[in-house]
Amino acid sequence: MFDLDLLTTGFGILLAPKMLFLVVLAVALGTLFGALPGVSATMAVTLGIPFTYSMTPVQSIVFLVAIYCASITGGGMTAILFKIPGVPSSAPTTYDGYPMAQRGEAGKALGIQLISSAIGGLFAALAMLLLCGPLTTAAVSFGPAELFAIAFLGLSILTSLDTDNICRTIISGLIGLLLACVGLDPLLGVPRLTFGFRSLNSGFEMIPIMIGFFAVTEVLKQTVKRTQLSAVGEVKQMKTVFPSFKELWLVRWVMARCSILGTVIGILPGAGATIAAFMCYSAEQKLSRHPEKFGTGCIEGIVAPEASNNAATGGSMVPLLSLGIPGGNAAAIMMSALVLKGVQMGPMLLVKQPEFLSATFASMFFANIVMVLAAIILAKIFVQVLRIPYSTLGPMIIMMATIGAFATKNIGEDVITMAVAGLIGFVIISCKFDISAMILGLVLGKICESNIRRAYIISPGETLWETTCNVFTEPLKIAPVPLTAILVTVCFLVLVSPGLKKLWDKRKAARS
Repeated sequence: MFDLDLLTTGFGILLAPKMLFLVVLAVALGTLFGALPGVSATMAVTLGIPFTYSMTPVQSIVFLVAIYCASITGGGMTAILFKIPGVPSSAPTTYDGYPMAQRGEAGKALGIQLISSAIGGLFAALAMLLLCGPLTTAAVSFGPAELFAIAFLGLSILTSLDTDNICRTIISGLIGLLLACVGLDPLLGVPRLTFGFRSLNSGFEMIPIMIGFFAVTEVLKQTVKRTQLSAVGEVKQMKTVFPSFKELWLVRWVMARCSILGTVIGILPGAGATIAAFMCYSAEQKLSRHPEKFGTGCIEGIVAPEASNNAATGGSMVPLLSLGIPGGNAAAIMMSALVLKGVQMGPMLLVKQPEFLSATFASMFFANIVMVLAAIILAKIFVQVLRIPYSTLGPMIIMMATIGAFATKNIGEDVITMAVAGLIGFVIISCKFDISAMILGLVLGKICESNIRRAYIISPGETLWETTCNVFTEPLKIAPVPLTAILVTVCFLVLVSPGLKKLWDKRKAARS
């Protein structure tokens, strides 16, 4: 549970005039970034990092969280108006949002989307406040073995990122793990895989690589498509129309189910808002009494993805704040930005600095309310912004990405790293490999390696087998439960489940 002092601290931080201005600015930028095609939520957070260089750590996370929340909502707006999801998690919104816009109900579709987004985001913020404290209390008693198991649980999501290309996804994750090994050995201090380059002794800089993989790669993808954006009908006359209480009451259980499921999926490391949106849309279609209405412009088809993907934003902050493990790519970007400012991420963060949790909650709570008002004002502007040819918009994104990469350390090598990462990312995507899996391996690789090695060093045992048994069967300090063994078992089940499901489906089809 939480105490009143935590809430007071959070809103006390947020209500400072400078902080209020930063949140409003972040919501405006996040909504704008999210509405731009090719700018994912992760990329929106990445593009917001240059604004944080002069901020304190608490101000930085408040600013970036507000951008993150608003970008998801912004992506849904273009999905409805133009059938172009601004962020990947808004793709299911196009299925019913765009047909409503074609029927002349664009304003109503936007109103439903904004209300669903706000409710999902507010629910996730409350869940984050309730869950982070207990998780942190439990995590303080975790040893290296338990921390390895938690990080490995994030890696086990690899096979669920792209079930159609499991082999390529796993290879992408392994490449990410290999990149995480570049630099000085975390325990021995010996250079590894540096090939004599001193600049690689500290490993790859996370922010330039992520900017390259997400920003530069996406611009290259959009450039190759050579498509021109156009509006849907007379969008200039569009006005946001909020749904009536009766309409909201009819979809109350859809909102509740998708907010809960989206939060849970967001908490799982590596899952993220995109998986939450697709999973909830599919689940609601199966649960509906009239599944044939999905895809024709029904309200439930907008509520399900928008409530879930916004709920996943708050869920992804739970493992980041309580365990120091990013719940998604955007959370990994925030983690990198905070580490650069000297913040020690991990279970002790909220014990020593609880203001991070309270300020993040207050930011998410306020941002989800402000973004509804901001979206109403910015909706008409987006129609004009999206008329800009990508030949102009793309270079502007590259310029902002270059500033963000250079400002990390003020050295040109980071810009080169960003450019190379962007080109490699474009090749990887062209070959149907998964960049998200690679980033997941890169982020969690060092955590997994350092903790499992520490666990083996401190565990008793005369032989390798005996030491391994002690590592995985040692009970927790607060409860006689071998958490490491349980989590690793769950990890392997998650890893093999997509393959087993395919075998089961084949056998079932053969019998029939």
